[in-house]
Amino acid sequence: MNTVTAVIALGANLENPRQQVKAAMAALNQVKGVRVKAISPLYTTKPVGLTAQPDFVNAVVLVHTSLSAPELLQVLLKLEEQQGRVRDVPNGPRVIDLDLIDYHHQIFNDADLVLPHPRAHERAFVMVPLAAIAPDYAIGNHGSASTLAAKLLKAQPDAVTIMANGQD
Repeated sequence: MNTVTAVIALGANLENPRQQVKAAMAALNQVKGVRVKAISPLYTTKPVGLTAQPDFVNAVVLVHTSLSAPELLQVLLKLEEQQGRVRDVPNGPRVIDLDLIDYHHQIFNDADLVLPHPRAHERAFVMVPLAAIAPDYAIGNHGSASTLAAKLLKAQPDAVTIMANGQD
């Protein structure tokens, strides 16, 4: 069975966000055809878009998977549903958010899935955690995670804060 590397961003800001993110990581590692290979520290981040909501807990994981990109996306959506995700307000508060950021550096563009994620390179809450576990990982033609993270943090130094005991 051939496997590829994929990048998944996790975030939550309702109920117990730290536990929601950790539960999603654990659940992801139980999916047939998916193995979590690297886990970033947990970060506290300010909301983007709709700012009148609680701060988020964010992380990124690298996985090895034998699933196709669309299959992996369906797994992520199912895990969100199992954890109680309700999609009623765009960019609004959520118990869990699982985003497929990159799938083996492949370009994918259809109605349900665009890869690499079209805004990941603009989001410190994705690039900083990714840079912590895979600094040289390239996101499309935008550059490496570490270069993108540095640029984003220079523009917004308070956008992302590592949590105490970030991986406990």
